[in-house]
Amino acid sequence: AASRLRLSGLCFLLQILNILLFAVFARYSPESSPRHCPPQLDCSQRNQDSGFQQPRFWDVHIQVLLSFGLLVAFLSRYGPGSAAISILIVAFAIQWAVLVQGFFYFFLNGKIYVGAQSMVSADFCTAAVLISTGAVLGRVNPVQMLLLALLEVIVCTLNEYILLSLMGVRDSGRSLTVHTFGAYFGLMVSRVLYQPHKDKRRREERQDMGHQTDVFAVVGTVYLWIFWPSFTSATTVLDNAENWAALNTYFSLVASTIATFILSPLLYEESTPWMVQIQDATLAGMAVMGMAGEMLVTPFGALIAGFLAGLISPLGFRFFTPVLRSRLKIQDTCGVHNIHGLPGILGALLGTLLTLLATADTFGDRLELVFPLMAQGSRTVTDQALIQLSALPLTLLLAALGGCLTGAVLKTKVLRSPPDAQYLENTVLWEVKLGNC
Repeated sequence: AASRLRLSGLCFLLQILNILLFAVFARYSPESSPRHCPPQLDCSQRNQDSGFQQPRFWDVHIQVLLSFGLLVAFLSRYGPGSAAISILIVAFAIQWAVLVQGFFYFFLNGKIYVGAQSMVSADFCTAAVLISTGAVLGRVNPVQMLLLALLEVIVCTLNEYILLSLMGVRDSGRSLTVHTFGAYFGLMVSRVLYQPHKDKRRREERQDMGHQTDVFAVVGTVYLWIFWPSFTSATTVLDNAENWAALNTYFSLVASTIATFILSPLLYEESTPWMVQIQDATLAGMAVMGMAGEMLVTPFGALIAGFLAGLISPLGFRFFTPVLRSRLKIQDTCGVHNIHGLPGILGALLGTLLTLLATADTFGDRLELVFPLMAQGSRTVTDQALIQLSALPLTLLLAALGGCLTGAVLKTKVLRSPPDAQYLENTVLWEVKLGNC
């Protein structure tokens, strides 16, 4: 009873806070009307407000709401509760991200201007939070999940602002600011929350799979194939670079899927991969194209990158995950390190390499779209490549510090979970008959 009241009370307080902040600061943006756009407000991407009528805005929103909700529900032990908590996190984090990011990007004359661009940015930030929850699924209660979202949105926005606005890093599909940041933020929270006498019993929980596992994985994977190219290309500059991002993403995901069918039978006894493994490979192939998607990867380059990402995922589950668990004391419930973290790092390195190859001869007119500072002559190719590369350790540092701070907050006595059995079976929110599980 106390747990239910605590969750209800926190939801009430946070929602009232959001309503009050929206009432004081939030207004609809004039960016959808170019003639009324004040010069002080960044309306350089005001054409993206037409995204409300175009598929890609809706694709990004559907991707965050449905795909991520299904992807964290792949464990039969946590299925119903994790899907419900995912929707709760999405509902809260989008509101909170619009406000927090508004103060950084869309603040003018004491008001936050809300439009399609700000909503897409909030969706990206929410995706990072959902990735982080995959590392601690089954080990924190809903109240802790909400507080994790509250704190992570702030740190995620700070990381994104430093990288994209201050440093001028190109990361349209968010290899760094979503995949890498979300994965390692969650891993650090998991490390701080480590409790030897409890986590010892969770070592094989990722293999606790039932019939609904395949159902969740199939539906989630189908949504990934349909909507993720729009997710990768949603923040490309105008429509001219969107085709590159979408096509490169498709080439990457097909190669990563084939790689899983090559490697999984060699690592496991099954002749064909589990559907969950195909889902993981799909995510890895798309994460690797986050930074490089809008660049000149070429079709064969995207196939190579996707193939390597598809090899990383099964190898990581077979060899890296046991090391994280035994040596580093990190319980990664959904394997976000292998699905998002390592492919995100690979994507950042690939983006750095492609930046070195970015010239007016290779990119043509698109150089000004992808690397405007280089096209203007204010930044050399080497300078931009070094900035792209330096963004990786900075993201890891902010994710680690933010994760440690958040973990310390969640570990306080007042927020600790009741006995394991209650939350492992999600009985705080769900009552199910064991015969139906």
